[in-house]
Amino acid sequence: MKLRYSILTFLLFCTGTLFGQGIKFTASVNKNPVATGDIVEITFAVNGNAERFSPPQFPGFQIAGGPNESQSMEIINGNSSVSMSYSYELMAVKEGDFTIGPATTIVNGHSYTTNPIRIKVIKGRSVPQNSSTQTQSGPDNSITSAKTSNLAKSIFIKAVVDKSSVYLGQQITLSYRLYVRGVGIEQNQPDAIPELNGFWSEDIKHTQQQVQWHTETYKGERYNVADLKQIILFPEREGNLTIDPMGMKFVLRVQAPSEDIMDQLFGSYKQVPYTTKSAPVTIHVKPLPQAGKPDSFAGAVGEFQIESSADKTTLKANDALNYKVKISGRGNIKLLKTLSTNFPADFDKYDPKITDSVTENENGVAGDRYYNYLLIPRHQGDYTIDPLKFSYFNPATNRYVTLTTKAYRIKVDKGNSQSNVTAFSDGDKQDIKMLDKDIRYIKTDDSSLSSSGDLFFGSFGYYILLLLGPCLCFAAYLYRKWLIKNNSDVVKVKSRQAGKIAAKHLANAQNQLQAGNAKAFYEDVFKGLYGYLSDKLNIQYANLNKETIATAMKEKKVSSRLLDQLQDTLDLCEMARYAPVTHISEKEVFEKAKSIINDIENEI
Repeated sequence: MKLRYSILTFLLFCTGTLFGQGIKFTASVNKNPVATGDIVEITFAVNGNAERFSPPQFPGFQIAGGPNESQSMEIINGNSSVSMSYSYELMAVKEGDFTIGPATTIVNGHSYTTNPIRIKVIKGRSVPQNSSTQTQSGPDNSITSAKTSNLAKSIFIKAVVDKSSVYLGQQITLSYRLYVRGVGIEQNQPDAIPELNGFWSEDIKHTQQQVQWHTETYKGERYNVADLKQIILFPEREGNLTIDPMGMKFVLRVQAPSEDIMDQLFGSYKQVPYTTKSAPVTIHVKPLPQAGKPDSFAGAVGEFQIESSADKTTLKANDALNYKVKISGRGNIKLLKTLSTNFPADFDKYDPKITDSVTENENGVAGDRYYNYLLIPRHQGDYTIDPLKFSYFNPATNRYVTLTTKAYRIKVDKGNSQSNVTAFSDGDKQDIKMLDKDIRYIKTDDSSLSSSGDLFFGSFGYYILLLLGPCLCFAAYLYRKWLIKNNSDVVKVKSRQAGKIAAKHLANAQNQLQAGNAKAFYEDVFKGLYGYLSDKLNIQYANLNKETIATAMKEKKVSSRLLDQLQDTLDLCEMARYAPVTHISEKEVFEKAKSIINDIENEI
């Protein structure tokens, strides 16, 4: 009997030993050594169903996240196996060699421990140390600051610029880039829109509406990456300029631990609200060099070419001549100022019509700008349109470049003899440009003279004044009848008074403009245009929208160019109520709104 019990005890001991030999409880870190201020991840893994996990102390470190528990199960030929792991994110707070002691856990009634781990901490950035460091002994499934810190490695926004040190006016490409790893995005919405003060900005418009994702390795980890917004910036002042952060609100789908066997097989998830924003980026803006700056330089920065043309070189006095200048290239082409021209003194010159044909992409702004000058020679003679000089600064070579157009010889023949100007063929004589203004010519015709003693009574003028009273009374009667008839149609009255009502709103907008209240200014311009369109098109204010306005304007046969200008101005005013507008001044918006109303009045 004793021998039988001894054999049974020996078999039970061997069975426990065999099962115990299959259990492995290990500890590992993702990097060693680590610098102060950096995060190191330590993982305790066991290939069994662990119970009562006890973590060690972490001397020299602060817990930044965790414990994060994960569990996996495999079923092969009816045999199941379970693996569990516990991970912590630790921040190194001081230099030195530190030993992380063993962690303990219970598997199948047996206690297991990990081997100690030595971690070397080298000098990095300084970290304020807490007075006490707390160690958690079990998984926490609630959303805490530690969990938020863990999500910060799974999803974040980064502001990426192609240059961090530029010259004044040199273009910069800015991308707000979203990095995602290990979480799903259920919902998202903007939280903080960057103001970009100190920059003139131009959004890059993509042809594809959907966000394009690609993979990228960042700090040794693979992320799914997408560009949320891309902007081209042109610094408008010198010094260190800060690019504001962009913030987003998300509802994330993250994996959650569960004790349910089915959840362990197929995964258990929960929705977590999370907010993140990019870090601010500083751009160093250098002043343009003074050495070698030409007199014709007016702020152009980039790489450009210039061409000029004249539609005719022979014409008559008082005929029109079109002189066109084309500037092509890459840079701040939309910020170019009016060219400094030197046309002949006898030519009347009008402000140029400026037309842009540019594209914006990741490489910057590029395209053409056209200046079309209308010139009218007033006198006969031979003239020369001098070459036009255009200078720009090339940041690639750090040098100024001056381009010159060709000269044009213009022959002006004698114009119409009935013109109000006189032309002399002799070049030594001074032409009289404005007749009946500074010189009264001697009259050579037979002007009627009257005697000094003639009386007004009985004259022709006397009888005219005598009849003028009844005529004015009759005219007033006719005017009153016309006024009553004209005001009987309420729709026509509202249409006629639409311009006055719009002028009242625009007057309020002008007052806001002078007071420097940009938001109220754009609201008054928007109300003025909408109120004007409501009365002019006989559409109730509440029913106005882009579609009804476009339909009604097309029925009135308004030009598509004017309709596009109206839609752009309304969109600009609506956008300015939520975000600042930097690419156009309030004064230009005000003048554009007045011009649109005047053009509609002329076309309808």
